[in-house]
Amino acid sequence: MSSPEKITSLQNPRVKQLVKLRERRDRDDAGLFLIEGYREIRRALEKGVHPREFYFCPDWFLGENEPALIEQAKQAGAQLFELSKDAFAKVAYRERPDGLLAVAAQWKRTLDDLLVGRALRPTGTPDVGDKPRPTHPFLLVVEAIEKPGNLGTILRSADAAGCDAVIVCDPVTDVFNPNVVRASTGVLFSVPIVVADSAAVHAWLKAKGIRIVATTPDTPNLYTKADLRGALAIVMGSEQYGLSEFWLKESNLLVRIPMAGQADSLNVAMATIITLFEAVRQRNE
Repeated sequence: MSSPEKITSLQNPRVKQLVKLRERRDRDDAGLFLIEGYREIRRALEKGVHPREFYFCPDWFLGENEPALIEQAKQAGAQLFELSKDAFAKVAYRERPDGLLAVAAQWKRTLDDLLVGRALRPTGTPDVGDKPRPTHPFLLVVEAIEKPGNLGTILRSADAAGCDAVIVCDPVTDVFNPNVVRASTGVLFSVPIVVADSAAVHAWLKAKGIRIVATTPDTPNLYTKADLRGALAIVMGSEQYGLSEFWLKESNLLVRIPMAGQADSLNVAMATIITLFEAVRQRNE
């Protein structure tokens, strides 16, 4: 097979396209997104994501494992391109890149893909030998999260807590934002994610018999006193406004995290971690 095409010009059409993919509109129009960084790309490949294109720059490499990852991407069907140091610096999203950048197709999953039949990969393809979904699913629902870093951290936390899926309602930022991919450390590829509107999600949870526990500072119910076992969906609200009136009215139970200081709320990612792991504690007893 021929050597990878080398690109040095900052005006190269491929370089310009990579820069465009930083923007949501261009990502959605192309149906593509960026995966930057060794760890993120490795996890994507491990979970069956097949990059369409793979860009690398040896001048930016930080270790010795990059050639093996490049070969793995090539075997997965990616078209390889070698960029000059300046060209890679232009397309990189990170302040200190590691010389590895992949372009992959976006995927979409619906609520009906969850909790039925075999478990699905984040890309929507079934894993061979997967067991049926648990009788008591553990879900995280987030509404109108604004900051990509928070959404990425939330995905990472959901993975650590063993959530069966994350449902993103009425998103302000999209799950394929490069900062979401980065903050999730590639967990975007291992946790099943569905994007849907709140009304549809509520109707689906109700039809499935999944209890809805929503978080808000405006309730006397402490999260540690609530029963977080069984079929459960924990609902977290946006950074600035918290949960909408819809979720506050339609949830089965409202809970709060006690605050001893002057602050009346926590960062949504931190609040999510605290609440999820209280559920983990209860569910493991």
